[in-house]
Amino acid sequence: MPDGKILISPLMSTVALGLAAALAGCGGGAGPLDALSADLPRPTDYPVHGIDVSKFQGDIDWNAVAGSGVKFAWIKATEGGDNIDARFQANWTGAKAAGVPHGAYHFVYWCRPPMEEMANFEQNAPVEDDALPPVLDVEATPTSKTCHRHLTQDAAVAEMKVMLDEMQRHYGKRPIIYTTVDFYEAILSDGSLSDYPIWVRSTKYHPAVKYGSRAWAFWQYQSDGQTPGITGNVDRDVFYGTKDQWDAFLRAPGSSAPTSNAPRASAPQSAASQPAAESPPSPPPDPQSGVQQADDEQPAAAKSDQNQ
Repeated sequence: MPDGKILISPLMSTVALGLAAALAGCGGGAGPLDALSADLPRPTDYPVHGIDVSKFQGDIDWNAVAGSGVKFAWIKATEGGDNIDARFQANWTGAKAAGVPHGAYHFVYWCRPPMEEMANFEQNAPVEDDALPPVLDVEATPTSKTCHRHLTQDAAVAEMKVMLDEMQRHYGKRPIIYTTVDFYEAILSDGSLSDYPIWVRSTKYHPAVKYGSRAWAFWQYQSDGQTPGITGNVDRDVFYGTKDQWDAFLRAPGSSAPTSNAPRASAPQSAASQPAAESPPSPPPDPQSGVQQADDEQPAAAKSDQNQ
């Protein structure tokens, strides 16, 4: 993801041992899980898989994506107060035409006022009854050339709340928070904003290892996935829930998605034991140098493994 720079205040009482220098974005890091405990479910144990994409994926053949078994797609719309993903409109209309359930996400640039960021998002991400809930992508961006703000937990949570409230007001759906391990440990691990569904990134471990008892709705488990219709790597995600729960969520996307409810929760199974699902993809970020933006997500190869 971005190249923004955020320093986490040393005064934060809940910061885990040292927020490491760089925090990559949505889709950074590499490879499938390779350090998973035997008693925790693997991504293939979850029946509903999806991807997340941005301009970094280039021209996508959405009919091929739909035919590959991908059940949902999160699409980058905006970043900061004036940055628009160059492929958002094409991806949004393409996914819709192909019948792929889709939702938009906004990448937070911590040096713009929250409502300016929301104005940018609302002007570009359509309000559609059948769209998935909007996503607020929050990460630390320590390498930004334009934003050197010293971010404290109280300030970050307060600004997130403003944006989440506005997303819910405008779209009429409970928004979802996307986060990486480092940001979560520094800002959200004390239970802040736990009444919102969360989409977690963890490419080496089951979420229970890095996010403890925090219930999650979506899990980004791979950044170098492959899927028909997309040239190059793409992020892969799973939904926490059965196929029946997914169908129910699609019928009422304004309600909260099912979430895991225990650190060592088993993968959801439907009444008639569900087979392992195919592994779909998810999107890597792109480098857009916005004047005030942190800059878009970076290619997976450029990300560190720190957020795994």
